[in-house]
Amino acid sequence: MDSNLIIKLENIEVIYGTVKVLKGINLNIHDKEFITLLGPSGCGKTTTLRIIGGFTEPQTGNVYFDNKKINGVPPHLRQVNTIFQRYALFPHLNVYENVAFGLRLKKAKENEIRTKVFEMLELVNLSGFQPRDVNSLSGGQQQRVAIARALINHPRVLLLDEPLGALDLQLRKEMQVELKKIQQRLNITFVYVTHDQEEALTMSDTIVVMNNGEILQIGAPQDIYNEPANAFVAKFIGDSNIIDGIMHRDYFIEFGGNYFDCIDGGFKPMERVDVVIRPEDIIIEKPSEKNIIGTVETVTFKGVHYEMTVDSFGVKWIVHSTTALNPGEVTGMNVSPDNIHIMKKTGDENESYEIDEISRMINDEEVNINDI
Repeated sequence: MDSNLIIKLENIEVIYGTVKVLKGINLNIHDKEFITLLGPSGCGKTTTLRIIGGFTEPQTGNVYFDNKKINGVPPHLRQVNTIFQRYALFPHLNVYENVAFGLRLKKAKENEIRTKVFEMLELVNLSGFQPRDVNSLSGGQQQRVAIARALINHPRVLLLDEPLGALDLQLRKEMQVELKKIQQRLNITFVYVTHDQEEALTMSDTIVVMNNGEILQIGAPQDIYNEPANAFVAKFIGDSNIIDGIMHRDYFIEFGGNYFDCIDGGFKPMERVDVVIRPEDIIIEKPSEKNIIGTVETVTFKGVHYEMTVDSFGVKWIVHSTTALNPGEVTGMNVSPDNIHIMKKTGDENESYEIDEISRMINDEEVNINDI
């Protein structure tokens, strides 16, 4: 087994009533890693976090910590601590006593408590806040207190369940940087849950994209963004143009009414595929036979670039450019081979196509229903 492995989830299934929330999850988490579980609401990411923390037990599957099975081990006996979105600070205790709470449960000596509380408050940039009433703190300050309280017992793993969700945009961005610095300084494992793609891309060493109780892709932020495994990942991680294409042969594809060289192979001749192109990778050119031609519909200033919607024969393209065109203007669009990402059509799409085709044949009396 990988000596750097700290947590292993093996064939984890969780069922609530008749709903299978997790469908055979397998996941390896490494020591000192900042790993983010990313996905839409209801995808199973928080349930996965609760499995690691011991708050939820799987119906099937095993949880390992340092190569030891920990199924059934209660949360307080696991080498993990959890920060929830609602912080759960004690309103009747000041900042000092909130942070000291875990050490008091362990009956630590007062001089040790004092030293570690001051150390933790310095770590989260709250030195001097010891006597403050937690109810008088801002949301960002309360979150820092929650972090200090969770870290004072030096857990091997810190679990964070959408801890920035209640903060405003600017403070959330600041705390993203702070959390990454804290994780690197303490050199411990962070397992972070969010539905915010920017948070995941900003902080993570590894991103786990989840949907409908399954893991769709695991990889570094750059790999997840640049090489999405399927259409869902491409749509969920940033803006994407997902276009129907035909792979004529390896490294040569047709889409958008034109033909392009690409760097992908391994498809069947004339196989129908999904083509993913990021808006920032589209090159605006004069219209010609060599590019995709469309008409600009909308132009929106986004600060560092303009976002344009371009209609090309009914397909709406999203284009990001530092140069703004005018609505109604006809433009050409091109893309370099290494920015064309090709994915196989999903099974559901193929199945849907087959069902539609069968329905058409039945309606056209080309096939007998009893022959299907």
